[in-house]
Amino acid sequence: MGMRGEDANTAALFSYLSCEARVPADHPLRPIRAIVDEALEVLSPGFAGLYAQTGRPSIPPEKLLRALLLQAFYSVRSERQLMEQLDYNLLFRWFVGLAMDAPVWDATVFTKNRERLLAGDVATGLMNAVLGQPRVRALLSDEHFSVDGTLIEAWAGLKSFHPKDGGGAPPGPGRNGARDFHGEKRGNATHASTTDPDARLYRKGPGQPAKLAYLGHVLMEHRSGLVVDARVTLATGTAEREAALDMLDARPGQRRLTLGADKAYDVAAFVAALRQRNVTPHVAQNTTNRRSAVDRRTTRHAGYALSQTLRKRIEETFGWTKSTARLGKTRHRGLARVDWMFTLANTAYNPRPPAETAGRGRLTMAAQRPKKPIHRVIRSIGPAMPVQSTTFAGLAMIQIHNPAQLLGFSAAC
Repeated sequence: MGMRGEDANTAALFSYLSCEARVPADHPLRPIRAIVDEALEVLSPGFAGLYAQTGRPSIPPEKLLRALLLQAFYSVRSERQLMEQLDYNLLFRWFVGLAMDAPVWDATVFTKNRERLLAGDVATGLMNAVLGQPRVRALLSDEHFSVDGTLIEAWAGLKSFHPKDGGGAPPGPGRNGARDFHGEKRGNATHASTTDPDARLYRKGPGQPAKLAYLGHVLMEHRSGLVVDARVTLATGTAEREAALDMLDARPGQRRLTLGADKAYDVAAFVAALRQRNVTPHVAQNTTNRRSAVDRRTTRHAGYALSQTLRKRIEETFGWTKSTARLGKTRHRGLARVDWMFTLANTAYNPRPPAETAGRGRLTMAAQRPKKPIHRVIRSIGPAMPVQSTTFAGLAMIQIHNPAQLLGFSAAC
């Protein structure tokens, strides 16, 4: 046939290649796998208490968590599709730790085993284990943070929002009968969803539609824009401020902190609570027909303007978790499940594959985070210093070779 290759079946009787050999040495999942494995090794002693000493072996929790991280990285829409991908995707098999000929679990068995990890608060433990690694801890700030909340639409429709006393007009005929809500006053005090009782009817802002939803909250540090705490609460008008105080109370140490936030946090009681906790309120001023609770004692400092610039990066967290990790509308019911999945998605956000690795499948969907602002901030604080760019969380991070230069950065913030 000459130079033309022959279209023939090249299958061999035996194959001596492993999944490890098929994954490129420079693939972005390799350093992420090392970070995840180190974190899972820390959590391994705690896994034993979640399982009985007798019975048939279940899915190893380490493999289950790696698979859930892949689901967030690659926007896999369901556990059933995730199991399908694990069956024939060698990259997925390698990351999870399955051999070439290892059987894949049933999707129902996978979800049942995932429920077991809810009791151990494993998602929060995994986030803390990742952030506690020395190579990650060097990227974190322990003084300067930002907080914000986002709406997570519940897996329940407005047709399921019925009066708690059992009243109300019955739906029309058919499997998904229509209901007429005109003239009916509905509120969380008198109504509840029959599909997800924890969901609350909530409007994010003026002119926005009311939806059955939860509120997700994120605490982000300023040095590298990494998520250091995440949680989900019921959707109420004070939930954002209450969750912010709870996340600050969970921070270790007693040193003074700064907290950047938007105008929704400009409330006198919240600002006073921050000062009682030795936290400087770098909160955006809300002066629309009112007086701001943050005065010139705070706003006159350069660190206030810096926090107002850096706090906007927290929206990138919400953008990634809602688009790539597919949490704009949760697929789970109940506050505990939604909180667990939201925390795990934000854990995946920190060491997620960088967007610059185009051509790696769905990895190109990861949000590319800006590099220039943090470079300009560091260069404007003091004299030139040697810096080196390294990849973590899809962002060009800064490795400072002279730790003394950090003192000037801390003082300016």
